[in-house]
Amino acid sequence: MHINNSLTVQELKPNIERLFELSGKKILAIEETWPAEKGTPVFTVAGTYTTRGWTEWTQGFQFGSAILQFEATGDEQFLEIGRQNTIEKMAPHVTHIGVHDHGFNNVSTYGNLRRLMREGAIPWNDAEMHFYELALKASAAVQASRWTPIRARLKSAPTGEEGAGYIYSFNGPHSLFSDTIRSLRVLGLGHTLGAVLMGEGDVPISLLERLLHHSETTAAYNVYYGEGRDAYDLRGRVVHESIFNTNDGNYRCPSTQQGYSPFTTWTRGLAWIITGYAEQLEFFDTLNAAELAPFLNRTGTPVPVTLHMRKAAEATADFYIENTAQDGIPYWDTGAPGLAQLGNYLEAPAAPFNDVEPVDSSAAAIAAQGLIRLGNYLKKHGEPTAGQTYYQAGLTVANTLFAAPYLSESDAHQGLLLHSVYHRPNGWDYVPEGRQIPCGESSMWGDYHARELALLLWREIEGKPYLTFF
Repeated sequence: MHINNSLTVQELKPNIERLFELSGKKILAIEETWPAEKGTPVFTVAGTYTTRGWTEWTQGFQFGSAILQFEATGDEQFLEIGRQNTIEKMAPHVTHIGVHDHGFNNVSTYGNLRRLMREGAIPWNDAEMHFYELALKASAAVQASRWTPIRARLKSAPTGEEGAGYIYSFNGPHSLFSDTIRSLRVLGLGHTLGAVLMGEGDVPISLLERLLHHSETTAAYNVYYGEGRDAYDLRGRVVHESIFNTNDGNYRCPSTQQGYSPFTTWTRGLAWIITGYAEQLEFFDTLNAAELAPFLNRTGTPVPVTLHMRKAAEATADFYIENTAQDGIPYWDTGAPGLAQLGNYLEAPAAPFNDVEPVDSSAAAIAAQGLIRLGNYLKKHGEPTAGQTYYQAGLTVANTLFAAPYLSESDAHQGLLLHSVYHRPNGWDYVPEGRQIPCGESSMWGDYHARELALLLWREIEGKPYLTFF
């Protein structure tokens, strides 16, 4: 991609205002027409949201979007939509033992409402705050309970065997997803609220320790560093899934559910890694020495516990920049076979209406936030040049997303961010009549992350406190 180094956040203000103007209409259109008995809206078909049975991972984005809309505009009808739907519909997600998506569903709803109350954006109410915090503590404990212990044997693995493991995906105990790294935010919140997971024999299990071990395992197995791990070891490449033998805890192989192959990079998985690690770097910056002391010398050397986070974040951010089209929008997988037919596609703007391989705007919306957060983190820690490069890359992506052909301006379309892709290998995405590949549609996660990205930048423009989940 070509980074626009002269672009300023202030220049994005008109497009952000336009985004939230359109966003409100989209939220109301879904609220007025979506039948609650259908469960969760997932993605659009010919402009209308529909559902797709796989896992219930997008409802928090639906109601969280209304909460973000209220925050950006002050329009209290959206606060009411977000708050009432959280109270009435989100409880099953708090104790959902079958998914790895607790950070997606519950931080986007209960977490955002708690944050707004703590910031004074909504009136303080003790009972309401206790309700939000209890939900987050329970959600964090349930998330942490989905645990598979492993034997860490790769030379890049930052831990020894004891304690290593991961929060397993909905696929089962053998499966480590890259997506989960951003869902770890619920463990961070749970820890700050004093929650623990109680195990057999009343043994308390630290949520911070589970967060850290999962983070280390993901960095060791799902991210590549150009160190000769296999024949396709490119620095910053990401696999969607790693497979482990649950009988002996050994790593077996890379895999994918939504990407083209285990040896290519599904770009939404790449985006989850970039943003998940950048956000965890920010979170760990707030922890005190006493909280981190138990983890400092586990490897025998006093290295920072966040060293693997920074290594993974920078490697994947660089890979994104190097393997994304000129304007910052990636195709759905960097190894998708049809890309060879597009010529030198990295030196041109992404082409969402091509007839070979779809782009994925939702990956761009997620990654842009991570690039901005990583840039801000590095600038804060005395590396202004590197930090500014990532920050400007994030602004470049946002500038493309917040305008045509990605911003959905039609009142007849319920989506906000166009050209999102859900599951290309399964063929779940809608292909318009006369087209060869999916295009022109939206997803609930893409719309939410477009709003979250816009809010992050809007708060900077307005001189408001930096947006974090904690």
